[in-house]
Amino acid sequence: MAKAKAKAKKATPKPRNKKLYDDGMKLRKAVLGSAYVDNSMANADDFMMSFQDVTTEYCWGYVWSRPGLSKKTRSMLNLAMLAALNRGPELKLHVNGALTNGLTKEEIKEIFLQVAIYCGIPAGLDAFKTARDVFKERGV
Repeated sequence: MAKAKAKAKKATPKPRNKKLYDDGMKLRKAVLGSAYVDNSMANADDFMMSFQDVTTEYCWGYVWSRPGLSKKTRSMLNLAMLAALNRGPELKLHVNGALTNGLTKEEIKEIFLQVAIYCGIPAGLDAFKTARDVFKERGV
């Protein structure tokens, strides 16, 4: 029995608020890197593009671009939340983003020690391992 692979067709973004989307895309690329974001967008089919739209428009365009917190503070919050939730791949991405946003290795260590105490040693350990790998990759 031959299995035919359905070829996913390329999708185009369909934001509801173009300004928020454009602002979000600019900030998203600044924090996570153009290569990562461009790859995510290029690999989005019709199914995934809706998620890319929401992430870019609301996460990055609406929340991350608000004036109430600095990018550095938002990165600190993300690191703590992602570590607490044991979201390894996303945590790795945001450790890189946190370094881009000016966090130091020492600050990241302190965040993950806090996570270990309040969320458990396994969550803290995974966060430390993830950060160590990013530091090694970036020569930090």
